Amino acid sequence: MANSLHDTYLTGLKNAHALEAQAIQLLSRQLERIENYPDHAMMIRTHLAESEAQQKRLEAILERHGTSHSMLKDFMTSLSGNLAALAHAPMQDEILKNTFANYAFEHFEIAAYRSLIALAEEAGDSQAIPLLRESLAEEEKTAEMIGAVIEKTTLEYARREAAGQTAGI
Repeated sequence: MANSLHDTYLTGLKNAHALEAQAIQLLSRQLERIENYPDHAMMIRTHLAESEAQQKRLEAILERHGTSHSMLKDFMTSLSGNLAALAHAPMQDEILKNTFANYAFEHFEIAAYRSLIALAEEAGDSQAIPLLRESLAEEEKTAEMIGAVIEKTTLEYARREAAGQTAGI
């Protein structure tokens, strides 16, 4: 049972590392394109740095367990992050699509970190718990920030669109 739980925990850590790889690519692509929404650019820039730090925390935890992240998982999720960002690019309302997707993605990451904390507790990895909680708090803060600007972003987009200005991103 202990090996099975430990293996599940390590898989969860590797999955979370890959999830952060996806977030980094997604945020990087969005940041490259954003022009008319400086508040969003600042949020993305801040969370990109947090995601990079979260990935490093996960690497440290994995190293302590004598393993490392999965290059294949990281590659595949990075690719999907790039594709997700590209999927919204041709859309007139790209800023809205990105906002909705980012809000959903943050909640997915919140669930992943809550799951990892439960596994770390059950596996007795008390050293990892503060690091995982730090990442969870960052994800919760970002989700809250995105949630707080959904209406404002929607109206700003609609006003820019109605005025004939570049509105999408």
